Amino acid sequence: MHVFRGFHHRGIAPACALTIGNFDGVHRGHQAMLALVHSEAQHRGLPVAVLTFEPHPRDYFARKAGRPELAPSRLVTLRDKLSELERCGVDQVVVLRFDERLASQPPQAFIDDVLVAGLGARYVLVGDDFCFGAKRAGDYAMLDSAGQRLGFDVARMNSYQVHNTRVSSSAVREALARGDLWSASSLLGRPYSISGHVIHGRKLGRDLGYPTLNLRFGHPRPAATGVFVVRVHGLGQESLRGVASLGVRPTVEDAGRVLLEVHCLEWPAALGREGGYGRCVRVELLHKLRDEQRYASIDALKQAIARDETDAREWFAAPH
Repeated sequence: MHVFRGFHHRGIAPACALTIGNFDGVHRGHQAMLALVHSEAQHRGLPVAVLTFEPHPRDYFARKAGRPELAPSRLVTLRDKLSELERCGVDQVVVLRFDERLASQPPQAFIDDVLVAGLGARYVLVGDDFCFGAKRAGDYAMLDSAGQRLGFDVARMNSYQVHNTRVSSSAVREALARGDLWSASSLLGRPYSISGHVIHGRKLGRDLGYPTLNLRFGHPRPAATGVFVVRVHGLGQESLRGVASLGVRPTVEDAGRVLLEVHCLEWPAALGREGGYGRCVRVELLHKLRDEQRYASIDALKQAIARDETDAREWFAAPH
């Protein structure tokens, strides 16, 4: 899969079957859209392309308004989004920076400059609530009319439901916010996970007797926070059981930097003490144990971690 920042690149395909969206989470609704555009692309002999945005448009408008709390929490990092898009058979992803220039672009200019001249769209699939251009003035009817004039087909996909629930990024965020990993997994079509390279930390976990793998989450508001039972992939042929904390570490730091700290219940001897650093791992969040807390002392924190490890072992031992 080819990834481009913007569309002014020589390697971009001259024509494509395209779908547009933020794709936060790449949930089952997104997957259904991608399957449909893949089918249409095969029929037309075109590559499958996705146009997405970074930062999330609502992040941009929240910052512009001086109210960052209005921005949605983030389900996945850009790395994880791109990984899932590739898994869904996408050939080309164009990531547009959402800034003042893009936010103020008239809808017709977006069609002419981005879809036609920039991406060579021959088929465009959008969701049932799709709007575009400055002040969201462009809609499906306008896009369809432009397609008839300019020579590209336009289709709209209705919402996708699972267990009578409309699948959306908002629904996944709500499930994660209440700690319902089962519902989040049902909406995503897979366990909720976070991936990244293991980085060096302060080694506090090691000093406490609970060494951790540290992964940065590159957004200040992750959709899930707290302490979780997890499985870790990428450190060998077999996945590893673990317990993890996702948040800002209020007892020892609380600097606003979001970290995923994973303690593996059984560490592979073959890796050695330093064998995890630099590896790209994927951590599946399986069950929430508790919210993140601030403790009065390091001793109190150590006792809480010991309880978390015990609870994680009991969860793995129980039938599910």
